Amino acid sequence: MKLVIAEKPSVAKAIAPVIGATTQKGGYIEGNGYYVSWCYGHLVRLFMPDDYCEAWAAKQWTFQMLPMLPDVWKFEVASNCKEQFDTLKRLMHDSSVSEIICATDADREGECIFRYVYYLAGCKKPFKRLWVSSLEESAIRDGFAKMQTGSAYDSLYQAGFCRSKADWLVGMNGSRLFSIRYHSRLNLGRVQTPTLAMIVQRDYDVAHFIKQKYFTVVLDCGTFTAESERIDDKCKAAALVQVCSGQTAVLSVLKKEIKTDNPPKLYDLTTLQRDANKHFGYTAKQTLDALQALYEAKLTTYPRTDSQYLTDDMEQTAADMVGRVFAKYPQFGQQQTIHVQQCINNRKVTGHHAILPTVKITDANLSLLPTTQQNVLCLIAARLVLATAEPHRYEAVHATIRCAETDFTATGKTVKEAGWRVLEANTNAAIRSKASDEEQDAAKPKALPDLAQGQTFSNTTASAAEHWTSPPRPYTEATLLSAMERAGNDEYDDNTEKKGLGTPATRAGIIEGLVKAEYIQRKGKQITATEKGVNLIAVVPDEVKSPKLTAEWEMQLQQIEHGQADAAAFMGKITAYVRDLCAKYAEKDSTVSFHRQSESIGKCPHCGGEIKKGQYGYYCTKKCGMFLAKVYGKVLTDNQLIRLLSGKETSYTVNGRKTIVLPEAIEHTYNGKTCWQWKTRKG
Repeated sequence: MKLVIAEKPSVAKAIAPVIGATTQKGGYIEGNGYYVSWCYGHLVRLFMPDDYCEAWAAKQWTFQMLPMLPDVWKFEVASNCKEQFDTLKRLMHDSSVSEIICATDADREGECIFRYVYYLAGCKKPFKRLWVSSLEESAIRDGFAKMQTGSAYDSLYQAGFCRSKADWLVGMNGSRLFSIRYHSRLNLGRVQTPTLAMIVQRDYDVAHFIKQKYFTVVLDCGTFTAESERIDDKCKAAALVQVCSGQTAVLSVLKKEIKTDNPPKLYDLTTLQRDANKHFGYTAKQTLDALQALYEAKLTTYPRTDSQYLTDDMEQTAADMVGRVFAKYPQFGQQQTIHVQQCINNRKVTGHHAILPTVKITDANLSLLPTTQQNVLCLIAARLVLATAEPHRYEAVHATIRCAETDFTATGKTVKEAGWRVLEANTNAAIRSKASDEEQDAAKPKALPDLAQGQTFSNTTASAAEHWTSPPRPYTEATLLSAMERAGNDEYDDNTEKKGLGTPATRAGIIEGLVKAEYIQRKGKQITATEKGVNLIAVVPDEVKSPKLTAEWEMQLQQIEHGQADAAAFMGKITAYVRDLCAKYAEKDSTVSFHRQSESIGKCPHCGGEIKKGQYGYYCTKKCGMFLAKVYGKVLTDNQLIRLLSGKETSYTVNGRKTIVLPEAIEHTYNGKTCWQWKTRKG
């Protein structure tokens, strides 16, 4: 028998019928010489500090317990996964099992999920690696035909294990160190804290931006206008207007150049998350969740990829897929000449190729998908037809007009070959995104009339235009993802593998972690730091919040993954960093407080005490027993609660029955205890 271990049940159920395993058992599927079982994501994880020794488990954290540096890294089974782990362990040690196949997600984290289980179970049997980028039957069959021995992926595992250990060492030690130092539970992370630092810095730049007025002079030449360079002095601008008005201008320099605007590249995860945020307002996690569901439904290829290219052997498959997309999405327009070759670059495809729709979309009823999945799939399909379309070519014209010894500039362009821009108008309409329309309007060409060098324009008129410098914009999920991806890239050329904060697979989780810790907040599409986040960045040292340092570590992890760097050397650097950090900041500091007193939002209807918001919701400061959060099990929103505290009624509807909530208290028994809650009446 052969034992196949997938990352989750849904993937196991996709693999099992392909290899003939059809009999459902407890925790696995059996048939045709195979057992197919599964993990539940990170079924096995690293020990928490408290599990290692009594000193690290002390309720009172002290500087003396730091740094925490495990001599031997230990693993434990997640509390809710013990039964499935026992099933896997039993199957691994079953005498009938001669070979194990790792079929977890084909990336760094997936490799760790399998290896942690394999090692904790004490298994010594040989194993092979199934590496697929799609859960389609043909892709799975091809993957089984091309499996390699597990040792071929040892470097991938080492990179993943190093990432886990580095995050543990920096996060656990840093969090305890600065929690002790500042008398408050703080949460630091190897990637999380530098990401927060970028958000805090952007907020500071926005808040402290001083806008400046400047002017340009616009010269009307009859059939077009030309504009001067920036002029900071209003009087100088007015003087130039006066001296130019009524004068003859000469076209002193005329440059014409045919330019090519290549189609956009295929999607990797980060660029897809950016576009989904821009067009639909989806968070990075919402996009990743939708894409994961599409992958498990066999409608798209592997989601957690950092490549925007395909490999040579995919040329015909991709060309066929373009035809299927046009058939499925007739609103995209007519099929053009397909140029798959411009999407191919073997060197820029490492673990997985760019995200594509699969042939299953041909027969699938996409209208049955949740809206989020429909929109994400539409983006992916649209990107495929754009990426394989003809380039857009245009003539760019740059004219320099000389008047009163001053140069004025006019630019324009004339489309020669519309190429992919024609399809873009159709796909934008299909996506139905306001952002798409705005971008399309901005990209519309503005042509100049036929001009000749030396041409003169008599009796020109001039006017001054007033402008203001623009502040930087607060981060959105889209621009933050871009900033995370680019962090540390400035010092490397385009041929260097991507650096940045985190990986495409982890960035969504990093952002959500910052929100959950209340270090950042979402306001519409904008992401800004909270007071708590600002205070944290204000006190942690540069080496903890440095995007450059963290990006450099990420580069080293990628080098380990490709066998180009030594894992032990990397961990030596991390350990030395943590030792130095704990030695340098092992001293309490009372100059900063993280305990903010929240403002009152109203008076308690039972006792008149102040109502404030704490870590676990709103509460009465007199602790009188007034139950503010729910009305007979119905959770109140913040707006409903604030409305009640201002003396106004609110309401809610359950199963078509309306209940009016009144702004007064009534005695109530809850779990055998007397308390008070909001009075209600039938609507």
